[in-house]
Amino acid sequence: MKKKISVMVVDDNSLLRLGLTEAINGEEDLAAVGEAENGEQALKLYPKLKPDVVTMDYQMPGDTGVATTRKITAEYPDAKIILLSVFEGEEDIWTAVQAGAKGYLTKTGEIEEVLDAIREVAEGGNYFPAAIAQKLANREQRDTLTAREREVLELIVSGNSNKEIMVNLEISEGTVKLHVSHILEKLGAADRTQAAIMAVRQGIVHLD
Repeated sequence: MKKKISVMVVDDNSLLRLGLTEAINGEEDLAAVGEAENGEQALKLYPKLKPDVVTMDYQMPGDTGVATTRKITAEYPDAKIILLSVFEGEEDIWTAVQAGAKGYLTKTGEIEEVLDAIREVAEGGNYFPAAIAQKLANREQRDTLTAREREVLELIVSGNSNKEIMVNLEISEGTVKLHVSHILEKLGAADRTQAAIMAVRQGIVHLD
């Protein structure tokens, strides 16, 4: 009999963990071998379980799913992790892939797609639905913002003027203007307002 694909489920929502675990165990070729409710637990469990695949919640208290994925893949390069997220922005997807994720699915999708993704990734493939793959391709064509540019962009999204950004970051107004110019160029935005809209839409900045 063929060995079942072992899966570790990581999600801070107990109902979602239970639902996904039951769905996995309901398949003849899959087996949920462990659960974690946060990144810290996942980091402790992974080396003990060595699952074939991990389904990882994108947004969790403490270490995010991306941060946890990055830590696991740094120590275990062969780890196969699928990110499950409510976010669909280009930056969210790109960040997950940069961290080592082999798949990315939105939580609004069907459970059957998650099961298909587990099988595909377990066999050594990647799983990015067409819409996700297109957003990833779009993001790969764009230059990455520096850490400082991201700080400036977050303040723009929050409605700060150049002078307010200058005071907040303790830099000159000329430096702020330079950062804003680079941000507009990298995002392909016509002005600050469009840059702010694009930042939220693409997942560069998340509104609380």
